[in-house]
Amino acid sequence: MLMCVKAPLTPDVGPSWLRPLVDNIGQIPDAYRRRLPADVLAMVTAARAVSSVGRRSREAAVLVLFSGPESGPADGGPPDDADLLLTVRASTLSHHAGQAAFPGGASDPTDDGPVSTALREAAEETGIDVSRLYPLATMERTFIAPSQFHVVPVLAYSPDPGPVAVVNETETAIVSRVPVRAFINPANRLMVYRGDLGRRWAGPAFLLNQMLVWGFTGQVISAVLDVAGWAKPWDTDDLRELDEAMTLVGEQGGRR
Repeated sequence: MLMCVKAPLTPDVGPSWLRPLVDNIGQIPDAYRRRLPADVLAMVTAARAVSSVGRRSREAAVLVLFSGPESGPADGGPPDDADLLLTVRASTLSHHAGQAAFPGGASDPTDDGPVSTALREAAEETGIDVSRLYPLATMERTFIAPSQFHVVPVLAYSPDPGPVAVVNETETAIVSRVPVRAFINPANRLMVYRGDLGRRWAGPAFLLNQMLVWGFTGQVISAVLDVAGWAKPWDTDDLRELDEAMTLVGEQGGRR
């Protein structure tokens, strides 16, 4: 179903605990690039350049939605009950099957830019009431090589987004509002790689009780924690092969 969702960016509406992130949104790209090995970063940069010249890629947007009370703790961190909206893609999809992701997808001709795309896709995937959401800022447009999309993450906030659920089981397996503290917890953090040790993709990941968050989504969340000042020291030498890490989902007694 196509629908045009229009909403202006309202950076001043965000709560005080999101202010460091909103004010420093331009630091996100450098923050997640710092977590990538040099050879992987070079590969991503080269693929992006080729896609721009060949014009084979499509536009997309994802919703990075934080929810929680408007007031936070005195130390400037997020409230204990703040959460981040994530989905797990259906295992039958042709791209990124079974992968944890922000709600989002390809732009439609009726969309009024990336904010419109992110809100429309989130409504279609999770049933969320977009009238409850406040888009705060957009992050840098990033090329995703496997699916040939240029993706714009849209940072948004809601004090109460209302109910969310899987709308279409052929596209989405899980919809979850994950506590932000689960991402901050160093015990839930690791590095994940694909391929052999000689030539691999490696990046930050989060092992939670229902999902392994890695790839582009893991990079963005890791960068958000760094830029917002929420990250705690974690073991960056904990390096797991992707399939091995996936077997750990649900085996940790609910890592939080």
